[in-house]
Amino acid sequence: MTRADVFDRLSSLADPTRSRLLLVLDRHELTVGELCAALQLPQSTVSRHLKQLGDLRWVVSRAEGASRLYRIVPRLDAAARKLWHVVRDQVAASDTARRDAQRVAAILEKRRRASQEFFTSAAGQWDALRAGLFGRRTDLVALLSLLDDRLVVGDLGCGTGQLTEVLAPAVGRVIAVDASRAMLATARRRLGDAANVDLRHGELERLPIDDGTLDVAVLFLVLHYVPEPVRALAEARRALSPAGRLLVVDMMPHEQGDLRERMGHVWQGIGEGMLAEWMDEAGFGPVQYRGLPVDETASGPALFAATARPRAALGAREGGPAAGAGAGAGAGGKRATERRSA
Repeated sequence: MTRADVFDRLSSLADPTRSRLLLVLDRHELTVGELCAALQLPQSTVSRHLKQLGDLRWVVSRAEGASRLYRIVPRLDAAARKLWHVVRDQVAASDTARRDAQRVAAILEKRRRASQEFFTSAAGQWDALRAGLFGRRTDLVALLSLLDDRLVVGDLGCGTGQLTEVLAPAVGRVIAVDASRAMLATARRRLGDAANVDLRHGELERLPIDDGTLDVAVLFLVLHYVPEPVRALAEARRALSPAGRLLVVDMMPHEQGDLRERMGHVWQGIGEGMLAEWMDEAGFGPVQYRGLPVDETASGPALFAATARPRAALGAREGGPAAGAGAGAGAGGKRATERRSA
């Protein structure tokens, strides 16, 4: 800041109205109308002072719909920040500033009431309104951001790559495997040149993935197609790191026998006891099996989600961080180079 800038800025802060405006805008982002109400000044006066503060780089504004919102410059340069802090402490101690703050609180409360009144009237329709605006899967997709972005995830039986497409932006790498070359071709078209996706052709009972490669393995609506599910689960166990986790999403037992004929299902749903036996035989520990909420628009059987960890890792995991915290080889050392199918 030059010497001339210092005097210009000191001059701007010397005006009581401008210093009051800055004090309010140091804590809140407000429209001209709201500033008029807070300081009890006419619009012409507030607008004139805002222009002077903007010219001297004290405040910035942004458009939001038909309104313009003002606030103090977020990152004042060091010299300006020192000047403002000296003035701010003096202005904030005045009775006028305290009354300004009370009126700002009333303005913000009015904003809150407007939102509360909307939700009071829309509570019964809110889910449908939100789905119409943002889609039905927004909450689930957003929750993917909680995943460790270093995770190596196996989408085992990836089909057309729909799940891989959802997972890839949230994790370090996805290895997607499917036995159908036609499905993989569709997946390649869907996923394009995603840098962290590795599509591989292979059987679930003989995965083209080296031991201990995966932090998470997912079998999403796949297991009911597998004639030898224990073999497929054991392969997933082999491909997982010692601290890894398996997720199985599939159909609960049901009476829609026509799915065997129409879609080639091998198993007419998978119950908790059956899955627990398979998992135990494949080398997994206790299974957490939960029914998923039924989608009223769906015509198929109800689904479950089940998770389990490799049995040998359970003791070491007690009280430890969530699966994948070390991501990849992590504390386990380097992984072997992964083999690829022809």
